[in-house]
Amino acid sequence: MFYVIARAILRFVMRIAFSMQVEGKDNVPKEGGVLLAANHVSMLDPIVVGCAIDRPVRFMAKRELFENPFLGVILRGLGAFPVQRGKDDKNAFHQALEVLRDGQVLGMFPEGTRSFDGRLKKAYSGAAVLAEKTGAYLVPVGIVGTGRVMRKGAVLPRRGRVFVKFGKPIDPAEVCSMASQNRYSVRSKEAITNLMMEEIQRLVGSF
Repeated sequence: MFYVIARAILRFVMRIAFSMQVEGKDNVPKEGGVLLAANHVSMLDPIVVGCAIDRPVRFMAKRELFENPFLGVILRGLGAFPVQRGKDDKNAFHQALEVLRDGQVLGMFPEGTRSFDGRLKKAYSGAAVLAEKTGAYLVPVGIVGTGRVMRKGAVLPRRGRVFVKFGKPIDPAEVCSMASQNRYSVRSKEAITNLMMEEIQRLVGSF
């Protein structure tokens, strides 16, 4: 209930303040485990992705945010869970596996951190590994505009337009099959990661 109410309020704010435009949300499967993989340019990105679709989205959030008692309660109420960045956080990884195996939607930013110039950074393979292990569809997401309305160091956002576009789902089993048939010269997780980032780049460039 807390998630539904918070999302309704934030959707209203997004429409009024940022004229948020969403495309391709029908590409997100209506049931079963789904992994949303988006580019990351602003602290607003998780809110934007969560507001863009009707299914609840659970995000990993850096552990430091949960150290603030008030913010930690809000994040947990929204379904987020902590991850220790820069390290092999097995607890966060296993929790992410359970989210997908339970048929929920997991939101991730494969670059691991924000890109302040808007260009995609090299992606980590975590999203691909999770999709491969669970068989969850991986949906690429392109976000444009959040980096302008909420710049690094800003306390409050400024007015501007925000765009979100969801690409076609990537079936990890299909990519793995093609990789095993030597259609890819890389391992399965690398093939999934490469395809995922190519699609995110295409979505971002389509605005």
